[in-house]
Amino acid sequence: MNEQYGSFCPCCGSAEHRAMSRRTFMSLIAGTAAGLAMPAAFADTQAAPAIPYDSIAEPVHLPKDTYFGECSGVALNSHGHIFVLSRGNSTGPAYGAAAAQLLEFAPDGRFVREIGHNLYAWSFAHSVKVDRQDNIWVTDKGSDMVIKFTPDGRVAMVFGRKQDATDEETAPLKHPNPPLPSEPGRFRQVTDVAWDAAGNTYISDGYINSRVAKVDRDGNWVKSWGDRGTGPGQFHTPHSIAVDAHDQVYVADRSNRRIQVFDTEGTFLRQFTIDVPVPPDARPAIGNMPDEAAIAGGTLAPGSPWAICISPGPNQVLYSADAFPGRIYKMTLDGKVLGVLGKSGKQPKQFGWIHQMACPAENTLFVAELLNWRVQKLILHA
Repeated sequence: MNEQYGSFCPCCGSAEHRAMSRRTFMSLIAGTAAGLAMPAAFADTQAAPAIPYDSIAEPVHLPKDTYFGECSGVALNSHGHIFVLSRGNSTGPAYGAAAAQLLEFAPDGRFVREIGHNLYAWSFAHSVKVDRQDNIWVTDKGSDMVIKFTPDGRVAMVFGRKQDATDEETAPLKHPNPPLPSEPGRFRQVTDVAWDAAGNTYISDGYINSRVAKVDRDGNWVKSWGDRGTGPGQFHTPHSIAVDAHDQVYVADRSNRRIQVFDTEGTFLRQFTIDVPVPPDARPAIGNMPDEAAIAGGTLAPGSPWAICISPGPNQVLYSADAFPGRIYKMTLDGKVLGVLGKSGKQPKQFGWIHQMACPAENTLFVAELLNWRVQKLILHA
């Protein structure tokens, strides 16, 4: 399944969830757009202030004859180096070609190197993160693998396993509903990673398994929690993950249009949704205006979290981005929306499906976009 409809089935199919999706649709869409009459907004949503900001539209500079594909990931290390994970470097067939390339840039945007050229795990890039020791971690949705690189680019650990080319059943994974049972140590369309203060790694897994996995600092499997569903502690496409300074784990439960929060043992703590009315002039980044059926799938629902990140420092804030209407939301860690910025589009300060964000400071964001094949650096006005 592609990114637009990667989790597009109507979730668990329950009448309760369909009703919840309908209420979400009715309460968030307001006014008219693209000439289509849309239901009026309910009074239970509140507008959030617009945050003024500037964009550096080309914060990194590619070498000659090198190109980004869909930019699925962006991260920074402690020295300010920028890592971009792109669905580029594709030389295969029109359909099903391997599409993953990891590039490093200096703080001034100068190209430094490519990491993992021709790596066995490269198939379909999903996210890149850098841990406290400046190790670089990549999740690959196509190979079902997580790779840990040392700061100098050596492969230090691998998690999961790619399908064998010799196996008769090797093919894109199926999406049965409910999914087949998950297994320790194996992933199915894995999405993201994050770490706690003790060095444990939390892996969101993913489009099929709908769970969070935990491994210790030595790479040993500890546990996993979650399955497909809509209840607390259940997921439908856990797409992005982050850990705050108090070791609380935030999971962007994309197709359920919510962010869930857990302790390091997987105990459910709280959840919240982003309920900000959609502007009447909103446009999708691509395709038709989402209708009620599309919204019910979750992926294109307003406020549905595609990417989250948490700023450092004693006063942390949470950022979340959606695909429609293509905004970034700045929030407190308990889910209060402090402000919004951006909209769908192709110009600077506009977005085409933000897939990952890095927030090295409270008012500095790097965003990786699928549709626009780029990374932008955003400077928010405090």
